[in-house]
Amino acid sequence: MANGCEHPAACHTGEAPILASATKKGRFWLLVEHAGPWAAELEECRLPDDVHRLISRARALDIRPQLIRRPGRREALTGPLHVYVAASAVDDPWLAEGFVGRPDDLDLGALVHGVVPESCILVNEPMYLVCTHGRHNACCARLGLPLARFLDENLPGEVWETTHVGGDRYAANLVCLPHGLYYGSMSQAAAIAAANAYRHGEVVLDRFRGRAGIPEPLQAAEHFVRAHTGEISVGGVAVESSRSVDDTTICVVRRTTERGTSRFRVVVEPTVFTAPCGLTCADGIPTYRLAELSELTPVLT
Repeated sequence: MANGCEHPAACHTGEAPILASATKKGRFWLLVEHAGPWAAELEECRLPDDVHRLISRARALDIRPQLIRRPGRREALTGPLHVYVAASAVDDPWLAEGFVGRPDDLDLGALVHGVVPESCILVNEPMYLVCTHGRHNACCARLGLPLARFLDENLPGEVWETTHVGGDRYAANLVCLPHGLYYGSMSQAAAIAAANAYRHGEVVLDRFRGRAGIPEPLQAAEHFVRAHTGEISVGGVAVESSRSVDDTTICVVRRTTERGTSRFRVVVEPTVFTAPCGLTCADGIPTYRLAELSELTPVLT
């Protein structure tokens, strides 16, 4: 069925592995409020020409464009274009809001240099995006819409429905900005736990897809170090260096705590998870396995 949900049930319940599946294209974000309707692709949406140009400029700069709307609201908008921009791939990620009279004037060049555009103001509260893009894949609306409404009731003003974020098989999908943390296979309980943890600068490993903007093997390496050490602070784990040998990725991962810094050698390899057959048999789901994890001895000078 076109745009339907043909995914194994395990993908939506959290039984299938979802680690290291966040988008690599989430280093910088452009979020444009548009009540809809949303076509299957952004380029097909009925948007003013200057908004289409803005989205094209964003793509050319490797900024991820998303349409957003408040849960349950479909009324047409008037006045200046309401946008958010976010930088996830900086030392101190940030989110900013703007009302733009001329979309052509929004300084996306500043964004990719980690600078807040002049027409935008920093926002201190986090933003939670729930994919509800049913025209892209039906399961995103079926599972995402009720989750968006639930989160909006519990976190008023911080939750937005959004277009395709990647990984339809993991609906319902939740993205926490500005850090670009991805969660999938979300139940209401899992989503509120992830959102509350993020407010306290923490990650919940259960159903955590990874951190957007970095390659999947590096996301896997970070995940395995978190699982090994129990480190849950958002900024507590990061890949310092990596190299690939055939399909194997070898990383040095830094863990930073109040007591100091430790480093781990992590080796990850691609593998495939085969979901149990239900009504139909799906293709295997790509994921990663841990081949080696060892703590590196500090070099004394």
